[in-house]
Amino acid sequence: MTSNPTLPISSVPDPMDAPVLKWGILGPGWIAHRFADSLKKYSTQQVVAVASRNQGRADEFAVAHSVPRAYGSYDALTADRDVDIVYVATPHTEHHACALAAIAAGKHVLVEKPLAVDAAQAAEIVSAAAEAGVFAGEAMWTKFLPKFDVIAQVVASGVLGPIRTVLVDHGEYFTSEHRIYDPALAGGPLLDLGTYDASFIHSVLGAPTSVVAVAQPANDQLDGQVSAILTSADGNHAVMNTTILTDTPTTAAVCGRDGTLTIEGPFFMPGSFTVEFRGGPTLEYREDRGLQVDGLHYAAVDAARAISTGRLQSSVHTLDDAVATLTIIDAIREQIRLTAR
Repeated sequence: MTSNPTLPISSVPDPMDAPVLKWGILGPGWIAHRFADSLKKYSTQQVVAVASRNQGRADEFAVAHSVPRAYGSYDALTADRDVDIVYVATPHTEHHACALAAIAAGKHVLVEKPLAVDAAQAAEIVSAAAEAGVFAGEAMWTKFLPKFDVIAQVVASGVLGPIRTVLVDHGEYFTSEHRIYDPALAGGPLLDLGTYDASFIHSVLGAPTSVVAVAQPANDQLDGQVSAILTSADGNHAVMNTTILTDTPTTAAVCGRDGTLTIEGPFFMPGSFTVEFRGGPTLEYREDRGLQVDGLHYAAVDAARAISTGRLQSSVHTLDDAVATLTIIDAIREQIRLTAR
């Protein structure tokens, strides 16, 4: 560590400078509305079509976001020759089929996280995209934020010393009427909230060699809370908790021999973090929390930059990263005996 350490500067390019793609959105739900808003406010990307299995819902979305074309079927959108890339914003259980349909139609595809409900489905998407020669990506939006670019630089620099412990938590209270309680939609905390935890752990420690997990049921159909200890190849630990039964601090920490990086909650959104060196200074990173989920545009412009240079996946969040996250989720499921579908 230098005598006067400083935090690195984000290397994330200006979203307004990215090449423009024409986007089609499958599934006009909550996340799709925020995705369209984010693209309009903070990028030059164009949403030119939306599709739902309900024509009325597609029409309502099109009016709300000034989208030129609204379709009452997913196939109609993937057949639209004016669409460059499809954003899959359907329920988790439909990600696999929708991504494969878009790829088969020759479209690039960005799939809302998780890429699929398990690693096997995710691998099929990866294989299909490679065979078709189109871009495929998972919209794990947090990894594309400027904050996480700085965090990645801090961890990679080695200033924290050998990383011994990663702590990550994501809990939000939901009532039983919420779709997260629907087992037919792969409900429960793991695929909605826990993917943030698992992805963060993988980005710091890599793939775990062992996973030990426990769960608490929400009802007789699905789990409400899951906690796990993940051990890396060199014996270091990650501890994760995810729950829909209560609100938790939703913080994260990367703890090294020489320093600790602590991310304020909610850790997966724009915000601040500190780096505290043992026996040394504390560095602070401040970021406007007002963006919140408006940060969804960063994954989209990353895809646009990749496609414009002929790359078929993101260099920030690779397809291997997406599959690895689901491999962790699968291992946790195995521990708590929860099936993917």
